[in-house]
Amino acid sequence: MEPREEIAELRHQVERLSLFHEVGKALFSTLDLQKILQTIMEKISDLLQPDTWSLLMLDEKTHELYFEIAIGAGAERLKDVRLKVGEGIAGWVAAHAEPVLIEDVSKDPRFNPKFDEITQTNTRSIVCVPIKGREQVLGVIELVNCLGKESFTRDDITILKSLADYTAIALENARYVQVIRELTITDDCTALYNARHLNFVLDAEIYRSNRYGYEFSVIFLDLDHFKQVNDVYGHLVGSKLLWLIGDVIKNNLRMIDYAFRYGGDEFVILLPQTSRENALLVVRRIKDLLTSRVFFAEEGLNIKVTASFGLAGFPMDGRTRKELLRMADEAMYLVKNSTRNNIALAGEGIRA
Repeated sequence: MEPREEIAELRHQVERLSLFHEVGKALFSTLDLQKILQTIMEKISDLLQPDTWSLLMLDEKTHELYFEIAIGAGAERLKDVRLKVGEGIAGWVAAHAEPVLIEDVSKDPRFNPKFDEITQTNTRSIVCVPIKGREQVLGVIELVNCLGKESFTRDDITILKSLADYTAIALENARYVQVIRELTITDDCTALYNARHLNFVLDAEIYRSNRYGYEFSVIFLDLDHFKQVNDVYGHLVGSKLLWLIGDVIKNNLRMIDYAFRYGGDEFVILLPQTSRENALLVVRRIKDLLTSRVFFAEEGLNIKVTASFGLAGFPMDGRTRKELLRMADEAMYLVKNSTRNNIALAGEGIRA
């Protein structure tokens, strides 16, 4: 090897080491997934100089790949595009968990020309590697058309496989952080949010509503005679019943609403940007659903449950978290200590 070639090769090795050092430093200095992916994106662009490159993630529910990041010509048009595992080069790599280097896509039947039609570009060469987690493929990194030369090389696959390993670590770390976060704010029995998270969300909603002049409503509900369910049928049935009631509540709320298990057989519902009168419609619907539902009918238990509801609104009934919760709780206890299976509004009494 000529001295100039040796120097060029040494320079190339230094660039590689620098790349992995920067990515590794980003990986271990932050849990912010976007910062890590941004670093990986920059290093891929600097060292391999693709015309276009993409990070595609696997949607486990639909078994489709979607473009988490797309950089380069026509990338904006890929935001809403999805492809099935097995479709196109990226789909093939996701399905087989093997890297692919194609120097001329016109000679490879796996290439799907629809992506050139979408991006209005002309793909010549592709290198694509899987992002492998501990148990499955999480996604793929795909580079299209290497600037300044006809095609990518086998060396590029080696670099990309290392970067894909870093990406897999970052993605799995982010997932673990999300799981841990969910465990700290979620009630085990019902999968609703817990009382600790209620305090945080309610404070945030008060701040937002103060700033923009919104109303919102808080609903307290307590199951009537729930102790009898535990006494007669046992705590396993009681726990499963709480889960089912949590589902009834959650499935009859909007995306922006929140449901919490406050403790025992008490639940709290937060309805952002909702007046008391509109919240009353929601409460009546949930009350009617509970009253009409027969639980454990298939097991022959035929358990029926009712609840006592208390409703308070911001800012009418309180401007702080403690005031709102107290007013909704007092309204609920007004029902609990009289008719049960009914609704009371803070400061107004029972509203059937």
